[in-house]
Amino acid sequence: MLAKNFGLKINAIAFELLANNIPFSMFRREFSNQLSMEALLFGQSNLLNNASEDLYSKYLQREYMYLKQKYNLQDSFVKLHFFRLRPSNFPTVRLSQFSMLYFQHKSLFSKIISSKTISELYTLFKVSTAVYWQNHYVLGKESVFKEKFLSNSFIDLLILNTIIPLKYAYAKSIGVDNIEELLDLYKAIKPEVNSITTKFKKLKLKMNSSLDTQSLIELKNQYCNKNNCLQCEIGNKLLYTN
Repeated sequence: MLAKNFGLKINAIAFELLANNIPFSMFRREFSNQLSMEALLFGQSNLLNNASEDLYSKYLQREYMYLKQKYNLQDSFVKLHFFRLRPSNFPTVRLSQFSMLYFQHKSLFSKIISSKTISELYTLFKVSTAVYWQNHYVLGKESVFKEKFLSNSFIDLLILNTIIPLKYAYAKSIGVDNIEELLDLYKAIKPEVNSITTKFKKLKLKMNSSLDTQSLIELKNQYCNKNNCLQCEIGNKLLYTN
């Protein structure tokens, strides 16, 4: 789930496939070396097939060939997309941040579960890329220097789409009620702005936090899109009010 949501909408399926191609037990063995994790991710994403001749690219290629042989990895069919993405959302940048997250937080799952507030989660996920990517967006092509930390808005998406569902499922599996904690997280995140919430806003609906916008998105997806008007209280009100 975390990998999928690091890929955002454009690369979500590709990132999910990538994560499924690399057993977590294998990935975890490389936690002590961020560049090894990056080489593993880049290699299995087919980003090193036509890599440039700079030293960093060559290092990743060599490291990946070693890891591929070490773990007997099969060829991957993952295809990542760069088109229509802002450079900060390029899969190269996101994969480096993803590997850095696990490098800095080797007990990531435990830390996520123990984090109760939005500020704790912001601190946990405030990671950057490897040094190379501070002046690169693609391999071999230098760009203006910029530290590429995960932004709070990106972390918000991870909290909504990965962290809250994960915390809920884990608490349920051990018989713990954490609903109030999760509602507080929803309330701490600003309302999302997308095509669905924009249309609801035109109807003068008030949205104070992501608790409101997530509710409206769920309403749209589960009732409006499926024409389940008769199972919806709002639909019934509209249909049967004279």
